Amino acid sequence: MELIQFDTPVEKLYSVGQTVAKRLKNLGLKHAKDILYHFPSRYEDFSNITTIDKLTSGIRVTIKGKIDAIQNRRSFRRRLYITEAIVSDQTGSVKIIWFNQPYLAKTFVPGDKIVVSGKLEMDKYGLHFTSPSYEKLSGPQIHTGRLVPVYPTTSRLTQRQLRFLTQLSKPLARRTVDYLPYQLKKEVDLLELPLALQEIHFPRNEAWLKKAVERLKFDELFPIQIYTLQNRRLLEHTPAPAIPFNQEKTKRFVEALPYKLTNAQRRSAWEILKDMEQRRPMNRLLEGDVGSGKTVVVSLAILNAADRGWQSVMLAPTEILAQQHFETFTKLFQKQKITVCLLTRTQKWISRPKKAVSKTTLNHKIANGNAQLVIGTQAILQEHVVFKNLGLAIVDEQHRFGVDQRKQLTNKSRAHSELSPHFLSLTATPIPRTLALGFYGDLDISIIDELPKGRQKIATKIVLPHERKATYDFISEEIQSGRQVFVICPLIDPSDKLGVKSVREEYERLSTKIFPEFKIGLLHGRLRPESREKVMREFLANHIQLLVSTSVVEVGIDIPNATVMLIEAAERFGLAQLHQFRGRVGRGLYQSYCFLLTETESEAGRNRLQAVLTSQNGFELAEKDLEMRGPGELYGLKQSGFPEFRIAKLTDFPIIKKAQTLAKNILEQDFELSKYPHIRQKMKEFKDSIHWE
Repeated sequence: MELIQFDTPVEKLYSVGQTVAKRLKNLGLKHAKDILYHFPSRYEDFSNITTIDKLTSGIRVTIKGKIDAIQNRRSFRRRLYITEAIVSDQTGSVKIIWFNQPYLAKTFVPGDKIVVSGKLEMDKYGLHFTSPSYEKLSGPQIHTGRLVPVYPTTSRLTQRQLRFLTQLSKPLARRTVDYLPYQLKKEVDLLELPLALQEIHFPRNEAWLKKAVERLKFDELFPIQIYTLQNRRLLEHTPAPAIPFNQEKTKRFVEALPYKLTNAQRRSAWEILKDMEQRRPMNRLLEGDVGSGKTVVVSLAILNAADRGWQSVMLAPTEILAQQHFETFTKLFQKQKITVCLLTRTQKWISRPKKAVSKTTLNHKIANGNAQLVIGTQAILQEHVVFKNLGLAIVDEQHRFGVDQRKQLTNKSRAHSELSPHFLSLTATPIPRTLALGFYGDLDISIIDELPKGRQKIATKIVLPHERKATYDFISEEIQSGRQVFVICPLIDPSDKLGVKSVREEYERLSTKIFPEFKIGLLHGRLRPESREKVMREFLANHIQLLVSTSVVEVGIDIPNATVMLIEAAERFGLAQLHQFRGRVGRGLYQSYCFLLTETESEAGRNRLQAVLTSQNGFELAEKDLEMRGPGELYGLKQSGFPEFRIAKLTDFPIIKKAQTLAKNILEQDFELSKYPHIRQKMKEFKDSIHWE
């Protein structure tokens, strides 16, 4: 048989035909290396090997024995094949039953020695195994008698097939080059990579599995630490405009506000303003719960930049949010000599005087420095926009901002292109400090962890299936009173397997059966950007009274007239994510409500939702989410631009710390990694895999 290479296509592997190859590709497994790096999601412990005389019902065990008899019979009532076998060892015999696997009567013949792993059952036919794992004693044991890997899979691709192909790919593990030198592995007590790749699939025991998991998690977390530390060091040596704090002007601006700043807002603003006084670029993440008042904190930074003659730019994830920011900052800076501009694919506006302008006029205003604040979408990066002197870049709802985009903005500053602007990222997604410090190592962090006084509490309720009609009646009353409603669903298309509501199904049902008298809209991630913007504008204008949506409304839309948030299959979302949805309502003058619809019978699932009822604090809920189920999608790498983890989690703090310590030690001695060619190559592959969105 031809030697398997890392890039051998799966269809060239032994026993893989076109059909199986297609199923493997549905899992993202295109080459032999992909199979090697397709890690188990869990393990069946079949290492408890016993003799037949010691078998008792209800336990998982492994036996070794000889087949005395095997035969197929048909069950006409259930229309399936039943294969029955009697297996014996020196202490006794036991019956084994398999369903719909008639080929087993040809695979095994009396006299064959076999290993069987599974759970014992007792019924009217006596003690027996039902559909256990099996393999001949003569071959390698990969399905029985050990810690047996269970892989993420797709329909009609069996665990036996995946284990067989992984076993086939094992030589690649031995031929894998470890990018970490021996001395560094010893320093942080890590297993060799080739050995870890073997043990993760077919571990000798729990202790070896633990070592393999730690090494492979480290390999996913280590490049992030190198990357963020290199970025931080580069920024420290990059010149930026020093923007001194104007205390008098800032004080007058704050005193003229119609509300008093919270202590958390004051603290965060001070951290940002002190950063901007430095001659190196600020790189700060401003976290603030929904409604905590991040905008006014940002306005103080923009005010000080404009006071010293520097322009600011603010990038928003959607056109409608950019437009809302334009309206907000236009009002905030009404009495200041600050011209605010809006630049998106379809919108070109200025604030002094407030009017729509041509693209040429707007670009000219930005280029000659007469636009102190430019708000827009990624269109700012794509179009021919040049700043006279850009001093501050603010990014809304994107935790990371690509190095390429940073360079693009720096290059757009005509007069001072050698200076890099200060960077401020905003997020309403609550990230616990431990998680943020471990993952966003190149960012300084400011947290607004208190809400302004007098903010209305959103009434939150768990709705059980029998309470659905009463909830719909309440929604109908709210809409008739002129209010608007969100309905959130987990999926786009119907899915019987998951058994949860899809957004399209729900849209049809609500439109035709429940609320035919109301105007209902549909929003999901597969709509074209212009279609999404159109739906959101219609909802903002109250031309749509009820919006059925996926989680795309989690950020980027502010509807003050919306008072009801109804979340289908609420148990499928993280607590902090539910809190984000809840924060889409309660933004206007009216009492608002959040209904968590659940179909779950699980007490644990309902207890988890109870946490949303008892807490209005996003950071507290994020911490609970981490305790209960790990970071999940909310802190998944889809948000960060980094490649997705196969095995690591953002809660692996001890391993993150270990990776951080080693990364610091290496970079202090050799910032360019010239002494570590394999680590350097690993970093090149990592950077190539980053996808900034």
